[in-house]
Amino acid sequence: MLGLGSHVVHAADIDAGKLFAEQCASCHGADRTGAMGPALFPESLERLKPKGAVKTISEGRAATQMPAFADKLKPEQIQALVDYVFTAPAHMPRWEQAQIEASRVIHVPPDKLQDKPVYTADPLNLFLIVEQGDHHATVLDGDKLIPIHRFATRYALHGGPKFSPDGRYVYLASRDGWISKFDMYNLKTVAEIRAGLNTRNLAVSGDGKVVMVGNYLPNTLVALSADDLSVLRVIPVEDGKCKPSRVSAVYTAPPRQSFIVALKDIPQIWELSYDPHAGPVYDGLVQDFRMGEGIAVPGPFPPQRTRLETILDDFFFDQGYINVIGASREGGEGQVVNLDVRRRIASVALPGMPHLGSGITFDYQGKRVLATPNIKESVVSVIDMETWQTLKRIDTHGPGFFMRSNEKSPYAWVDGMLGKRRDTVQLIDKRTLEVVKDLTPVPGKAAAHIEFDRYGRYALLSIMENAPDGALVIYDANTFKEIKRLPMNKPIGKYNVWNKIHYEEGTSH
Repeated sequence: MLGLGSHVVHAADIDAGKLFAEQCASCHGADRTGAMGPALFPESLERLKPKGAVKTISEGRAATQMPAFADKLKPEQIQALVDYVFTAPAHMPRWEQAQIEASRVIHVPPDKLQDKPVYTADPLNLFLIVEQGDHHATVLDGDKLIPIHRFATRYALHGGPKFSPDGRYVYLASRDGWISKFDMYNLKTVAEIRAGLNTRNLAVSGDGKVVMVGNYLPNTLVALSADDLSVLRVIPVEDGKCKPSRVSAVYTAPPRQSFIVALKDIPQIWELSYDPHAGPVYDGLVQDFRMGEGIAVPGPFPPQRTRLETILDDFFFDQGYINVIGASREGGEGQVVNLDVRRRIASVALPGMPHLGSGITFDYQGKRVLATPNIKESVVSVIDMETWQTLKRIDTHGPGFFMRSNEKSPYAWVDGMLGKRRDTVQLIDKRTLEVVKDLTPVPGKAAAHIEFDRYGRYALLSIMENAPDGALVIYDANTFKEIKRLPMNKPIGKYNVWNKIHYEEGTSH
């Protein structure tokens, strides 16, 4: 509480809206949608708890333009600001097509870019490493294992970078909705647009022509031209009866020439075709669409709905993108939904709340299997992808978030970053389904997220700590011996061009 003479003022008594306008609006926007600083809504602050927000306002944030306010504001005023930004506004600001289009910036015109790399490294064996500690990304030569470029990104990249089919361009999504197109040949950010207020992720079409963005706020999908990031369509996300939903994730399904969308708030899966020869989509009852007696969903990218019994917001696909394995982040039974017949065909025992987005597939004793870590249990689940039965539950040191392998490697790497052994990564032999090795690169420091080079020779692991503790640790993928260690500022993800554009079985898609 704040004492003013004989009167005691509590945080709740302070006009937080006025205080925000005076101290914060110049950087975060008068309506909290963000400007120089990020948007400040409860949905945008999921990873920053109120106590963390108090510390951020009090002490500022290193490597950003966020100043410290401890000498300027009383503790009760800081608490009032925290309470304010963690409360949803009475009327959520809108972000419509005109606003999206107005935000678009072309940083480098196409005629100023050369059509070959400005370096001698193999462009298909590059890594893009996202460093959350100071909001930068590093381009790493996957053969020489040396950085060749480092550049600033938008605040809080989210959902994983996605490459164009030829690997030349990479598209980045920030939590604040900014979509950036980066040229991996010229090592330059060439265009940006703000597609939402709170964005989950993006996907690039198999033909490289469309970038589809999924948003929490507002409840929309935004289709952009991959060429210049101009807006192709803004699609409201609702259940057909005006109940809106946040987008949990959007995926590309190249064999289907479509995008698949996971929804957070309604029991549906959406499929949006970008096939120029796709037939019309009819939603609801149709007497005979062949006679023109139905009304087709307008396009482009008309959503085809698969209606479910429960909400599924975490997905994994088989290699042919025919079946989607879905689970709820609330835990419980997983489901297998066939995208051709558009209904559930099987159930999967996944009681430990799997992180399917980090699952991998491989061959085991003549069977194709799915292996996934679990967020609530210290176990890796191995599922037969024909019978959808659990073949084995592999005990691990702790609940894990990331699992990676490579088709050229007999080993799968899984972290335990959600448990007490967050500093240890375990290696599982894919031939025996047994843990064969523990690696603890830095005792007490979080070790997670492995990515292989295009040849499966090296496994790159993150020490997910801010500088000076953060690092990239490079191992020989066969002997597990450390080859090299590079300082990094909280490297949360690494993405190899070859593995991503070829949908390598051991990495996320």
